[in-house]
Amino acid sequence: MPEPAITVRGLRKRYGPVDAVKGIDFVVQPGEIFGFLGTNGAGKTTTIEILEGYRARSAGEVSVLGVDPARPTRPWRERIGLVLQESDLDPLYTVRETIAMFARYYASPRDVDDTARLVGIWDQRDARIAALSGGQKRRVDVALGLIGDPDLVFLDEPTTGFDPQARRGAWNMIEGLRDLGKTIFLTTHYMDEAQHLADRLTILRHGEIVAAGTAAELSARSGGTMIRFDLAPGLDRGQVRAATGIEPDTSGAQVTLRCDGAPQHVLYQLTGWAEREGVALTDLEVSRPTLDDVFLELTQDDAG
Repeated sequence: MPEPAITVRGLRKRYGPVDAVKGIDFVVQPGEIFGFLGTNGAGKTTTIEILEGYRARSAGEVSVLGVDPARPTRPWRERIGLVLQESDLDPLYTVRETIAMFARYYASPRDVDDTARLVGIWDQRDARIAALSGGQKRRVDVALGLIGDPDLVFLDEPTTGFDPQARRGAWNMIEGLRDLGKTIFLTTHYMDEAQHLADRLTILRHGEIVAAGTAAELSARSGGTMIRFDLAPGLDRGQVRAATGIEPDTSGAQVTLRCDGAPQHVLYQLTGWAEREGVALTDLEVSRPTLDDVFLELTQDDAG
């Protein structure tokens, strides 16, 4: 078996009396997309900065590409690509000039033009940074994270500000990085993005890991089946509860019923009530819990 790209054992970070990270353990395998999720303040940024070698830990053991990030070396740093959530690029440089400038920082960089093509910014190569859209600037950020030809790439909210079409294009690009053999450490607030891209996921809450596994494993572990429909005007959740015996969750007009086990009995009660009362169950669907459902269940008491 190849050596893990990242190994974390008993990682702790304390700020005065506050434990931001509380003894977490996880392993990232080479060549996988690893999703690291959590609400704001969960400890994600602190953990990532420790892995990148920019923040000291209070306790625990950490190995990134076989090196303790508390003792980084220049060759080790060249094996790591960083795509930060925000960047401040010179607006007067063109896309190609910006990528070429960063390429000079590395001993063996990727080809500038190939990198621009890989991230989908080739057509804008002669445009100045100031003239780019938010999504195009984000592609430049990714290009700068890849120009050193790293083995491990930290992607922090890579599609923030993207429209749906641009997000799909970015997903294809990230999957292409995996096909190149890169290891991707992904953080995102978009659960559909994490579910689509990540081979495995870890969810952090209040500095502790509350769930880990594939998206399918987390969904199965959450249990139950979700029945969703839009509640007709004039009806309330109490009527749904009386008809099914289940306390519904509501979000706007949408009603969600969680069934522990097979949903046939609940569906029979629900549709029978709807038929008797002449109620339309608009957009009725039955599904397993999505990653969004799992994440909200695990972090529902968190602020932000």
